Amino acid sequence: MNDRYLSVPEVAELLGTTERFPRRLIAERRITFVRVGRHVRIPESALLAFIEANTVQPVSCGRAGFKAVA
Repeated sequence: MNDRYLSVPEVAELLGTTERFPRRLIAERRITFVRVGRHVRIPESALLAFIEANTVQPVSCGRAGFKAVA
């Protein structure tokens, strides 16, 4: 159990967002979190899983898939 627990400001900084976004993820139960008294912590593994699950891979289709527009 070598998971690092991140505070909301740390998660916001890693995601490049304001603190409001991770708080909304917590409120909507879209990310795993731990309550430590009054504090909320997000396991680093949960953050990485969230990023992986929401990463959109690019579609690579050759030039044959494009049509000329006149």
